[in-house]
Amino acid sequence: MYKGTAASPGIALGKALVVKNSKIVVNRRNISNIEAEVEILRKAIDTSIDELTRVKEKVSKELGDEEAEIFTEHLMVLEDPELIGSTISKIIDEKVNADYALNEIKEMFIDMFEAMDNQYMRERAADIKDVTNRVLRHILGIKVVDLANIDEEVVLIAHDLTPSDTATMNKEKVVAFLTDVGGRTSHTAIMARSLEIAAVVGLNDITARVKNGDYVVFNGETGEVIINPDEQTKRIYIKLKEEFERYRRNLAQVKGHKSVTKDIRFIELAGNIGTPEDVEGLLKNDAEGVGLYRTEFLYMNRDTLPTEEEQYKAYKAVLEEMDGKPVIVRTLDIGGDKELNYLDLDKEMNPSLGYRAIRICLDRVDLFKTQLRALARASMHGKLRVMFPMISSLDELLNCKKIIKEVMKELDEEGIVYNRKDVEIGMMIEVPSAVMISDILAKHVDFFSIGTNDLIQYTCAVDRMNQKIHHLYDQFHPAVLRMIKIVIDNAHKEGKWVGMCGESAGNLKMIPLLLGMGIDELSMSPISILPARQLIKTLNYDDMKELADKVLCLGTSDEIVEYMDKVLKK
Repeated sequence: MYKGTAASPGIALGKALVVKNSKIVVNRRNISNIEAEVEILRKAIDTSIDELTRVKEKVSKELGDEEAEIFTEHLMVLEDPELIGSTISKIIDEKVNADYALNEIKEMFIDMFEAMDNQYMRERAADIKDVTNRVLRHILGIKVVDLANIDEEVVLIAHDLTPSDTATMNKEKVVAFLTDVGGRTSHTAIMARSLEIAAVVGLNDITARVKNGDYVVFNGETGEVIINPDEQTKRIYIKLKEEFERYRRNLAQVKGHKSVTKDIRFIELAGNIGTPEDVEGLLKNDAEGVGLYRTEFLYMNRDTLPTEEEQYKAYKAVLEEMDGKPVIVRTLDIGGDKELNYLDLDKEMNPSLGYRAIRICLDRVDLFKTQLRALARASMHGKLRVMFPMISSLDELLNCKKIIKEVMKELDEEGIVYNRKDVEIGMMIEVPSAVMISDILAKHVDFFSIGTNDLIQYTCAVDRMNQKIHHLYDQFHPAVLRMIKIVIDNAHKEGKWVGMCGESAGNLKMIPLLLGMGIDELSMSPISILPARQLIKTLNYDDMKELADKVLCLGTSDEIVEYMDKVLKK
């Protein structure tokens, strides 16, 4: 048995699919059979064309023709007579192997396109690199696992899963995740909870211990993983899976009810999403709104910035599907662990503290304005709330509001309609400096949303992706809890409401404490909404206020967790 970090609840049983990224290594070889080498190249190209055609059809069917357009451009690269012709000529003229020839021509074309003044042509360099690397892998016999075309149910096992991996994979067939690295707040864990599938992360070397086709069972609530279990263990896990599914079905009893305590205090339970497709999971779990729409997923898994029209359609779709329920859209939050290759951001020693989120948007006002224009136009289709990430000073917040006014003025001049009165403007509280001036910031916003994932790592000085010190990443740290209380109190003094959209919001052990502190809204993974509502309906707000007062006087997280365990067992 192996033990990792429990990342997403559920019991998983299934065949393993291990994904490993092999490095492309090309060496020059002299060859004698030129015709055979050219044929190797042509076969690799044909295989790549077949793959890309299938992916294009799948994306077009699921997301629309516009989203599939990138694959049309990739197919055009493979049909480019100059690129392919130059590669064949190099094989013939220099009597060299196909992979070496293609790699040399690839580098020449990339250098040429990247040196051009035209932005569109520069962006073509990324297409050439992506497509030719696909062909090179086929020539070299490097197995490429196409996550979009998985055709049987599997437990996906990887060192880690990138946002683009989870965006393109076949979500119908991937039944669970296991990864070497990560914690409860890693992208993989968050995505697993959004997809409502079991996951265990931080297993260190699970990719080395499991082979393709091995049978795996695990518990996403305890973090226990067993490879190739005996029949008795299988039967135990089948029974556990049935019990878990029965528990989930029983939660349906709280559907359609308000999230209120026994003494009638209402808490808005909203959900976190990354794409318009995620709204289905929210509606299925009876969310009272969208508390966090992570718009960075619109920018990922592509080679160019999304246009205003693309963004408008995505925001409009979510607002319309939520049918009048509030939708909080977080403006672009990239940097840190979320990279966009086409923005060519410099590598940084400490990206979590670097050029990211609102810092990029205030520097690249052009891309910020594009997003704000799309949001303003979409505001006509539902109850929109806009939220800025990573605000650390009043100056940043005021600059954001100034740019919003500029966008409104531009839209007025163009005669474009938008909701100018009813859109609430808020900000995330993620850094200690924002906590300490939250009394000042509260005067300039309609709401705060506490992002505990970053607030914990910045307060405790712990990189939340670092396995060696992950035990120090502590949501029950007294300093973190006191900061949350400060923010709530300062906002309420100004008549503003406070939500929470970090992973702590869905933690059943944390919810009674947050309730007692006076939190107004909690936004979590869809799978956590009904359990949270069921718990809230058993609590008394006045009792929870007393609970919070006692907990905030305790000195260690161990004491706090022990105390909360006793409260929840009563």
